[in-house]
Order: sequence, then structure tokens, then C-alpha cells
Amino acid sequence: MANYNVVDLFSGVGGLSYGFSKMPEFNILAANEIEKDISIAYTLNHPNVAMLNCDINQLTEEKFQEILKGKRVDLIVGGPPCQSYSTLGKRQMDERANLFMQYKRILTILNPKAFVFENVSGILSMDKGRLFERIKSEFESLGYQLKYKLLDAVDYGVPQHRERVILVGFKGENKFEYPQPTHGEGLKPYITLEEAIGDLPSIKSGQTNNTFDSSFSNDFLNFVRKSDETMTEHSAPNNGEHLIKIMEALKDGQSKDELPEDIRPKSGYGNTYAKLWWKKPSTTITRNFACPSSSRCIHPRDSRAMSIREGARLQSFPDDYKFYGSDGMKRLEIGNAVPPLLSKVIAEQMLKALENS
Repeated sequence: MANYNVVDLFSGVGGLSYGFSKMPEFNILAANEIEKDISIAYTLNHPNVAMLNCDINQLTEEKFQEILKGKRVDLIVGGPPCQSYSTLGKRQMDERANLFMQYKRILTILNPKAFVFENVSGILSMDKGRLFERIKSEFESLGYQLKYKLLDAVDYGVPQHRERVILVGFKGENKFEYPQPTHGEGLKPYITLEEAIGDLPSIKSGQTNNTFDSSFSNDFLNFVRKSDETMTEHSAPNNGEHLIKIMEALKDGQSKDELPEDIRPKSGYGNTYAKLWWKKPSTTITRNFACPSSSRCIHPRDSRAMSIREGARLQSFPDDYKFYGSDGMKRLEIGNAVPPLLSKVIAEQMLKALENS
């Protein structure tokens, strides 16, 4: 069996690594993550991968030689931090927008046969589209043939609409084919919030309950659940009386504009102080999935902010996947990740392309 060696840049908690780590044909040699707590979380889940916990600027050819011990790297995966390209955040052409040049520098050092560059949809329109054109021409200058496509995680069984640009480069002919959607119109129905988290016990603001209803079952739950009765991190944030009143006044899918005037918040965007839909997939979650004043994240059945476990489920992380640090850090680890179910289909397609080239 062919073995392909992989390096994950800007690895985060390992969402993109996940799909590759589950296939025996891939061997993840090293991962790079600048945040200490996030690098610890990555290692808890991928203990055999060498973790380079440093700024990517500090990754030199010597450092790689020391870690890789002469092994050839076939594939680089990863996406630079996306806050600066995100259509949800303030878009600025800051230093982070130039992190792709660091990605290019590592491609030059390791010279892999292929790479997967992943990012938010906002990267396509940033600086009137010029940034993405520049990224492509920089990668093409190294001899890579490129393909890119916008994929929505919901089409692959993730209970969340989450669009990501997947740019794939190959030395020589690029035979990568994007995964065909498995869910959507004419296919399996999208995974709803109810199907993804409906087995978790009903809790109120400030409460914790780490059991679940094992009689509640479907394909998605069969993927995420790893024990018969318990999981971790199912605690609802403790909110003040006024916010609880707002959350309880909202009906399924409603937002602040539909609240009675006496409790309606005066500020905030239209999708803040808003309930999700029980019978639909979630909207895109961010690190703020427990903060109703900054994103649509109120639990439709329980009228409260989401637990860390629910955020992880909406990203398709298995219940035994470990997060590390403060609660805010764990939400950052989850909110910035590539959903494991999306990484799984990308890894499967990458294996076919490598074997055909």
C-alpha cells in the first residue's frame, strides 16, 4: 500500500488533519500551530504527529530536516487564519492576509507533490478579487497546476452551512476531483439541529448534564457518539436575567427584530439575539457560538446559549475529540476548525488523485 507523508500548516485543533489521520495510506508527520493551548489540543488528538508550536516564520529548512529525518513530504494541507478574509469579521488587508506567502515559502522548502489550501469564502472577493488572483499566481510560479471550488460542509453530512474555498495544487497534471455532495436536493436530507443535538439533555442557563438519550439514533449520531451514555462539555453558559428573558421570548428561527419592543436590544446586527431552527441545519458557527449578542446561536428548544459539546457536534467533531484550555479557548478551537466530515471527503478524493498521478 502506498504511503503518503503529510504536513499540516496552521493546523488548529486538527479538523483538517482528521480525515487524513483516519486513512492508513496517509501518515501525518508534522503540524504547525502558533497558539500554545491549541497546539496542546492538537497533540491530545494526534499524539504521533510532531507538533511545531511556533510562528510559521520560524519554520526553517533546518528545523524541518531535524523533524522529518530525511522523509519526503508528499502533501501539505492547511489554511492560514481566516479572520482577515472572513466576510463575518472586519476585512482588512493585514499581515495575516500575507500569511499565504509563508505557505508558499514552506512549499518551496518541502516541494510536495500536492497541497490543499483551505479558506473562508471571503478570500475570493477580498481586495476586489485581487488577493486570490495573486495567491494563485504565486502558487503557479512554483509549478503547481491549480483547481479551486467553494464547498459547503452541509452537503457532506455536517449539520451546518459552512462554505470553504478548497484550492488544490498538483505538480504535473492535476487529477483532483472534488467530492460529490451526499446530502441536499435529490440526495440524503440535510442533517438538522434536532438530529445532531436532539439526544442531548434539555438544560437551562448555567446547568450541566453530560448524559444523553441513547434511544435517539441516526447516521450522524452513530458517527459522533463514542460511548453509550456519557460525553463531556455539555454545560450552558450562565446568562443574566434580561438575556434569558430575551432568549425565552424568541420562537424557532426568530431574531431580535421580532421581539416585543420593551425587551428588544437596541444594537446588534440582524442575525444577533437570534434562535437557530430545530428542523434545519445550523448557520455558520464561529468562536462566538455561545454569545447571542454576536451571532445566531440560541438553542431553539432550550432557549439558551449553546454548550461547547453542541458547538463541537455542529462541526461534526466526535464526542471523544479533546479540546484544551479555558472555555473561550475551546470555543475558538471549535469555531475556527474545518469540520471533520468535510476533511474526510477531501482526504478520500486526495488519495484517488495521488494514486492516479
